[in-house]
Amino acid sequence: MGAGLQPGGALSKRRARRRSSLPMSEINVTPMVDVMLVLLIIFMVTAPLLTVGVDVDAKAGLPKVELPKTEAGPVQPEKAPLSITVDPEGKIFVQNTEVSFDELVPKLAAIREAGGGDQVWVRGDKSTPYGNVARVLVKIKGAGLPVTPRHRSGRPTLREPA
Repeated sequence: MGAGLQPGGALSKRRARRRSSLPMSEINVTPMVDVMLVLLIIFMVTAPLLTVGVDVDAKAGLPKVELPKTEAGPVQPEKAPLSITVDPEGKIFVQNTEVSFDELVPKLAAIREAGGGDQVWVRGDKSTPYGNVARVLVKIKGAGLPVTPRHRSGRPTLREPA
């Protein structure tokens, strides 16, 4: 009769079995967090790729197929921005062509009328006086083109000068 009351006897084995058969009420969230982080990384990598269109050349020797009709229009290729640079001597360059200060507005107006100049990057050398760059900015706005000022490192600045 005393055998069941001793530690390690039959009674304690039954209690241990009863405790282990009960369902665990705690949820281990570590694997779930790992899966969520992996999914987040996958979506962060693939999301920029979804905006890129693919040019399909119909005359590339592929078999003729009838594609389904969609509401989406053709993807327009992104135009290269018009770059205007002011060098240390104050010379103005539109793309790689040197332009005098007086010829700048007619040249930019002609580019705008031809359908170009949707985005204009203005770059100024760090040793040129800012007054030269500001005068160019005024001329660009006078020609009716949008201005995207550029920082010395080539990155866009946060705000446009007034």
